[in-house]
Amino acid sequence: MTGSTGVLPSQGIAAMMSAGHITATPAVLPEQIQPASLDLRLGAVAYRVRASFLTGQGHRVADRLTEFEMHKIDLSDGAVLEKGCVYVVPLMEVLALPADITAVANAKSSTGRLDLLTRTITDGGMEFDRIAGGYTGPLYAEICPRSFSVKVRPGMRLNQIRFRRGQAVLDDTALTALHDAVNLVSGEAVIDDGLGFSVDLTPGAGALVGYRAKPHTGVIDLDRIGHYDPAEFWERIETDAGRIILDPSAFYILVSREAVHIPPDYAAEMAPYLAMVGEFRVHYAGFFDPGFGHSAAGGTGSRGVLEVRCHEAPFVLEHGQIVGRLVYERMSERPEQLYGAGLKSNYQGQGLKLSKHFKSGAATQTVIEDVGR
Repeated sequence: MTGSTGVLPSQGIAAMMSAGHITATPAVLPEQIQPASLDLRLGAVAYRVRASFLTGQGHRVADRLTEFEMHKIDLSDGAVLEKGCVYVVPLMEVLALPADITAVANAKSSTGRLDLLTRTITDGGMEFDRIAGGYTGPLYAEICPRSFSVKVRPGMRLNQIRFRRGQAVLDDTALTALHDAVNLVSGEAVIDDGLGFSVDLTPGAGALVGYRAKPHTGVIDLDRIGHYDPAEFWERIETDAGRIILDPSAFYILVSREAVHIPPDYAAEMAPYLAMVGEFRVHYAGFFDPGFGHSAAGGTGSRGVLEVRCHEAPFVLEHGQIVGRLVYERMSERPEQLYGAGLKSNYQGQGLKLSKHFKSGAATQTVIEDVGR
């Protein structure tokens, strides 16, 4: 299988399926194929394990499960994955990658916004979410619910995989030229090893700037869309000072100050900024598809939702502080379908937004002002 360097588009993923490089039981559904990625489906069982693990060279995930498994859970009729526990779930999709195709996996947007730490592991894997060219074998999802217990079933799609031929990441010179040509971001572009973006904590009386997950809540059934009242699961965050203090024990949904744009011939991935500016994680779900925020695909720039968890010590986050960067790379060819253009794209044109499981516009009553606890 030969072709151009870059991220494979939807039609390239379909060609891999036709060539037998991606197989599944049952077969892959058309709606799993996204503009630059493939959604992965949970299988019929989950294994509760003692701890997260990497398989290691020369080892199979199945063999490591015999070491760490606590019990096996049948997902057929739905089962709850408990907050704070670690599970490994075999996925329905199997890979037989050509030598020149690598893959990278990531959580889907709705998964990240629920604080579901979801990573892909493989036989012989030395890293999470990274799959070497030529890999042949099964895929597994490691799932750790951090804020909410969730109910899952076979076929649910919590993570996704992107395929690449070679490396097509734009360096700062190429990224600057692309921004000058098509205006990748509203406001001034901060380009330094990617396109920097900052957090929006605009001060104002009664102005909502984010949400903080409540510590003791009910179960979220991932099949229920637009079902839950945000007030039962989230506290609203307002600030008059343009800053909040992140609590190491808490999970936050915030939003970028900038509206970003991914042109049709490019894909992007959200990456951390520098550890030296603060010990916090700013994303769980990092893929941005071609067409995100693109005017021809129903967007006029879309702001990035930030899934934030602080590490070690409380940390003051200020309005306009740069917290992450978008790394752009070329597509091997333009996708036949763009994000938001005829697809069920939940987050085109978004601002501050919870996952699709919550009712839109429902008022929450609990407010944290100038968060400091």
